[in-house]
Amino acid sequence: MTSIPRIPRSDAESPVRKADLRKQLLAARRTISSDTRAAWDRAIGMQVIEWWKAEQPSALGVYWPLRDEPDLHSAYAELERLGARLLLPVVVQKDTALEFADWRIGEEMVKDAMGVAVPAELRLQAAYPPALLVPCLGFNPLGYRLGYGGGFYDRTLARYEPRPQTLGIAYQCLQAPFDNDDHDVALDRIITEA
Repeated sequence: MTSIPRIPRSDAESPVRKADLRKQLLAARRTISSDTRAAWDRAIGMQVIEWWKAEQPSALGVYWPLRDEPDLHSAYAELERLGARLLLPVVVQKDTALEFADWRIGEEMVKDAMGVAVPAELRLQAAYPPALLVPCLGFNPLGYRLGYGGGFYDRTLARYEPRPQTLGIAYQCLQAPFDNDDHDVALDRIITEA
């Protein structure tokens, strides 16, 4: 049992609006102590490494953590040491799919127009990664994620055929019931600390 506040559950008569749910989930995630977060990040990272060892994708799309998202930098360093090719998402235009840039641990980073860290030497890839870690603000039992509302990952997953294998990354306490929209794409798997 943790001291993390439970996310209010919705029911058929009074569904929680996604905008309200986003605010609740962000607030709940901010209450997680740094020690707890670090332990959970290690647990999530170990699972990602074990998954990578079993699957060995030719490249793995990862993410730079924002707004208290799970920080997997230690896992990324281990993946690179094991031979993984890592790619970071790049927003090239506001209402388009993400592009992906080759990334090496320790290289110089800069902030893009959205305030997200990207490699200073931007090496955009023509091909999309066959596997992708997708940060989740929240997720539901059906594997749909709740992000910040920009739609970048939904547009990205809808764009590629065949679709990359997707692993949602989230803290277990942020699972919440919500209805998916027609444009939402379910993730293949959700990895939490649990």
